[in-house]
Amino acid sequence: MKQTTASTAILERIDDAAMLAQVQAWSAVNTGTANLAGLAQQASMLAEAFAVLPGKIELVDPAPVTAIDAAGREVERQHGQHMVLRVRPQANRRILLTGHMDTVFPADHPFQSTRWLEEGVLGGPGVADMKGGIAVILHALMAFEEHPDAGALGYDVLINSDEETGSLASAALIADLARGKLAALTFEPSALPDGTLAHARGGSGNYAVTIRGRSAHAGRNPQDGRNAIVAAADLALRLKRYQNDAISVNPARIDGGSGNNVVPDLAILRFNVRPRTSEAGLAFEAALAEMIAAIAREHEVSAHIHGGVTRPPKPVDAAAQRLFDLVRRCGEELGQKIAWQSSGGVCDGNNIAACGVPVVDTMGVRGGAIHSSDEYLITASLAERAALCALVLGRIAAGDMN
Repeated sequence: MKQTTASTAILERIDDAAMLAQVQAWSAVNTGTANLAGLAQQASMLAEAFAVLPGKIELVDPAPVTAIDAAGREVERQHGQHMVLRVRPQANRRILLTGHMDTVFPADHPFQSTRWLEEGVLGGPGVADMKGGIAVILHALMAFEEHPDAGALGYDVLINSDEETGSLASAALIADLARGKLAALTFEPSALPDGTLAHARGGSGNYAVTIRGRSAHAGRNPQDGRNAIVAAADLALRLKRYQNDAISVNPARIDGGSGNNVVPDLAILRFNVRPRTSEAGLAFEAALAEMIAAIAREHEVSAHIHGGVTRPPKPVDAAAQRLFDLVRRCGEELGQKIAWQSSGGVCDGNNIAACGVPVVDTMGVRGGAIHSSDEYLITASLAERAALCALVLGRIAAGDMN
């Protein structure tokens, strides 16, 4: 499809050099999910950058989140503030745009700076996942605000601080902002470097099972002990055997134990599940309860479950498919080929879809090798995706989602 005058004008409003400069500046700040100082600095930088848009910016405190430590204690996990921008809250048609400022790279990780891998390819922490995506949100909205129908569409922008660890400190905020929205766009990097979007997604849940047994001397009276490590290992094997076509289960770590001459009285088994449907997630919860009861009975230990499925599966219904089709049509108008495929990964798009809101959740940049020291951004995609998003917003403002 040939570009129209409107789409050409949108392209001309995108300042790709400014976008690249922002990505480089933001990536220079370490924002590992646990680096509260870095996240605070990043939130301040983002609030200043997004202040060019109309509306009100707020830094929202994270919700309380607990985790199980290596000693089996439930402890509070600290998170950074989330940035929220609200524009035209009284508009009849409103949408949600989301991204995240945190990365998987902690403050002591060696991957801390950007470097050019080749012309047009920038390597660096978070350049694709997803500081590049945040730049896309900002510049798409700057371009959209010049659209003749901009006043007909309101929007909220959420940049949270904890997506990489499951958005537990922002899940309630996501649900609150998603409520009543016509549609949502999330700016995770594309599923493939060619720009392919993620379509349907499975769900995800993280668990920690704390098992308490009884310590004893491994030589003098081992029969008096109740080995928590053995019980945890038994549970891990049962979990792996439970895996089927509808759900994958990954026992990931066992904490606990002490000296070789002591029967261990504590173990914490940590594992992840990926249900492909909501029914599979519910079936797993029931099966896990049965496994825990069997472990407690057969090993004479106690067991406590912490966690659960926090990213529901994301099927694509008719309303969501209409949004995907709109994105594809806008891509065609801009000379961008838009395709999609199902994904086993999860993101905030799962949470948004669970609220009944149509969402396309890989509107961010093209790049790859995310979550590794080889992460890279294809810099031409900054302007490409900003133009795509701005055109989609213009179509929604004009009533294409009604």
